[in-house]
Amino acid sequence: MRIVVLGAGESGVGAALLAKKLGYEVFVSDYGKIQPVYQAELKNNGIPYEEGQHDEKRALNATEVVKSPGIPDTVPLILKLKERGIPVISEIEFAGRHTRARIIGITGTNGKTTTTRLTYHLLKEAGLDVAIGGNVGYSFARNVLEREYDWQVLELSSFQLDGIVDFRPNIAMLLNISPDHLDRYDFKMEKYIASKFRIAMNQTAADVLLYNEEDRNISDKLKELDLSVSLKAINSKYFVAGHLKMGDLNFNLLNTALLGRHNAMNAQFAIRVALELGIAAEQIQAGLESFQNDPHRMELVATLEGVRYINDSKATNVDAAFYALEAVPAPIIWIAGGQDKGNDYQQLEALVQEKVRQLICLGVDNRALKEAFGPLLPTAILETQDIRQALAFAQKAAKPGSTVLLAPACASFDLFKNYIDRGNQFKAAVTKIKESA
Repeated sequence: MRIVVLGAGESGVGAALLAKKLGYEVFVSDYGKIQPVYQAELKNNGIPYEEGQHDEKRALNATEVVKSPGIPDTVPLILKLKERGIPVISEIEFAGRHTRARIIGITGTNGKTTTTRLTYHLLKEAGLDVAIGGNVGYSFARNVLEREYDWQVLELSSFQLDGIVDFRPNIAMLLNISPDHLDRYDFKMEKYIASKFRIAMNQTAADVLLYNEEDRNISDKLKELDLSVSLKAINSKYFVAGHLKMGDLNFNLLNTALLGRHNAMNAQFAIRVALELGIAAEQIQAGLESFQNDPHRMELVATLEGVRYINDSKATNVDAAFYALEAVPAPIIWIAGGQDKGNDYQQLEALVQEKVRQLICLGVDNRALKEAFGPLLPTAILETQDIRQALAFAQKAAKPGSTVLLAPACASFDLFKNYIDRGNQFKAAVTKIKESA
């Protein structure tokens, strides 16, 4: 069997290493530059590769192609492969064929990484044999290559789900669906929704699908589908005064890193999985309290002279910014902006009017933000292309009891390498303020 892997990031190299172990003939091709660490892995394992091009003849001679999620289905080589009838699958599909582990799959527009990490943490702390991977940490294929775990907790993007055929999670989560990445789906929301629902397409009556019943995109789509899976709804009505009240159980989130209603929803998904697996409520509570979220997700950087500085650089779309603004009490000095994705800011208007005292636009082109919020904040909008200046503006506007919130609602690529770079520069600028004080 001849496997050609397109893309040599974590996903592609993980798939290549697994294919090599299985005894397949493997070739890796990346149209860009391959990172040195991945080049070394391929060389050390005797896997031939190329970079800066795709050898079309070699690809078209494959038995099967494993495509990295960053490669759109519309590129000419992928179209040619499909015309020839050569299967093109994702690394998730490939790895799923070669494990007996039970799988927890997590998808949604926002909150995937937090929910994935929290689910893994609760299971790990309770003593289960569990791995974490997919779109966070190591690739699924690398985990399968390492050893046979009892459980695999996987963060799954729509791009990864687009390449599955038989992949079937025992427990699936649909956290939420809001507009994102629509350029990959012909700017049609219904195609993006269908992509997310692929997580459940192979599930049976023996499996569980946890879903956000408050999300209209999810609840409306469920009415169209005839799923045999066991459906279990998640609802924010169980979150009251910092506590999740689930039947006779009460989980306290006040002493955890899970700030805001959106994180309470993420926690509820993870808790429901833990309960499904028979983990005791006391163990779950202890796991909630010991959990530390990833950086750049509602991360409290510092409290200086009574002003909190929160880094939510991962809030790269309007929905995520909504959750951030909702979670933080007024008054807010809001730093937003970046590479606009055709955002509709209407859903933020009420929160901005209620809570935001100053909007600092941090981007190359801030017209959309100014048009959306200018009428609401006629004298309270500033703009800059320098994050240090943005913090200087914020420091001047902030009073004790207020919060400086970086929740951009936009991609970062106009001024930064990525959302991590943006968040790190924000934290560095806050540190400078702390040192000068």
